[in-house]
Parts: sequence; C-alpha cells; structure tokens
Amino acid sequence: MSEDFATRPAPVSTMHAADAPTLIVPDWAAPASVGAFVTTRETGPSQGDYAAFNPSGFKGDDPETVARCRELIAQEVGDRRPLFWLKQVHGARVMQRYADDYRDMPPEADASVAFDRGHACVVLTADCLPVFFCDRQGTRVGVAHAGWRGLAGGVLEASVAALGVDPAELLVWMGPAISNAQFEVGPEVFEAFVAVQAEAESAFEPSPYRLGHYMADLYRLARLRLERLGITQIGGGHFCTACDEQRFYSYRRDNGRTGHMASVIWLR
Repeated sequence: MSEDFATRPAPVSTMHAADAPTLIVPDWAAPASVGAFVTTRETGPSQGDYAAFNPSGFKGDDPETVARCRELIAQEVGDRRPLFWLKQVHGARVMQRYADDYRDMPPEADASVAFDRGHACVVLTADCLPVFFCDRQGTRVGVAHAGWRGLAGGVLEASVAALGVDPAELLVWMGPAISNAQFEVGPEVFEAFVAVQAEAESAFEPSPYRLGHYMADLYRLARLRLERLGITQIGGGHFCTACDEQRFYSYRRDNGRTGHMASVIWLR
C-alpha cells in the first residue's frame, strides 16, 4: 500500500518580488537536492480572466505579462538555467534532453525529466493532474502533465521508464487537479481505463447529472497506475482546482477562458 499524505496541507511559500506569485511546495520526503513548486493565481502581474499569475500563452493573454511570469519562475529556480517548456498535446511523450532550439519552439510532449542541473522541468495545468517524480537519492527528477487522455495513454508509465531507476526507489507527489466531485466524463473514458486495468472501476461513480456518465477521480486513476508499477511513496492528491477559485485556474469552471498553473521541478 502507498503512504497517503492527503490529510497534510502543502506548505506555502511566497517569492520576494513585488509581483511574484504565492507558491505551493510539495509536502514529500524529497532530498534537499530537489527543488519543486506549483504556482497559484493568488498574486502576480496578470490581469482580467488571467489574474493574477498566468505563465501560459495558450489562451490569448498579454505576451509581455506571460513573459514576466515566466521570468519570475526562472528567478525562483535560480542559477540562470533554462526552464524546459513543452507544447503539451495530452500524449505520453517524455523529453529527456534540453536543446537551445527549444527556447523558440518547444517540443510536443507532456512530461520531461532531468538528470543534472542543465534545465528545470515544467508542465502547465488547469484541471489536469501534474505528477512530480524524484528518486530517493535526489539525482533524478521529472514532472508529467496527466489529464485523462495522458493517463490512459501511459504518460506516467513513460515518465517512470524515462527516469531509468527501480520504481520502488521513486517518490511521487500529485499536485492540484480537478476532483471527482467536479469531473464528469462520458462512458468512453470509463472504458478506456477499465479495459486496461479492472481496478480502475473504483475511480468512477455514476454521475448524478447525466445518465450513462461518470464522476472520475484523476487522483485515484493515477495512484492505481503508479502502484501497478511498484511505486509505494505517493503523496498529494487533496486539491480541487474547480472548487478553489482563489488559488487555481480551472478550464472547466471558467469555460476554457483561463490561465494555467506551472508545476516546476529541478535539481539544485
């Protein structure tokens, strides 16, 4: 059985710049060599529907403000290393190496890993699940963008394979995502998971809103996949992006006009 940290609130940290965001720092037993955080929308330079800290250029926010948010993230990571941004496509591709060309044209992928101090790994989410990884020795890290399509497509399995260590040596923390109380899905989602792993049925309940639909638990679906790989140290999973408008952007709640949180991990 995995250790469940769901009852523990994640620590909060605030950067010192006047327009810096409030951060959520994972509550896990990662070594000191691992740095990680999730940005929130509580404070920052972004305005309007994107207030207050949106590092994503997906939905038409002011490019200069997005660039400022990314600059502030880079300052928090420190030492001038690049942030490895991705063009996320709800797939299972994992990037293992950073190239200077990626500054202008991010690769299509939904996870990245780092084995040295060459770059920081970043994914953007606004209801999908960010999943952080590190090994017990603090020498390898990664983060995955896991919506239901990515989960069903194997993005977590691909991330673990890319990290290249015994899964029993990995620590995992699940960041802010939409909760099962807010995440209604159709029968095709149910079938996509249950066809591969019968235990996944426990992550679905019949929807009280529409016949033949389900309320899906992304955290449970991710945990089942991780446990099947042999990972036992799994924390987080106590957020709801759709319920907490003060801290989190939510694609579903805001009908697609919204910013994104950044989940960042690196080796110090």
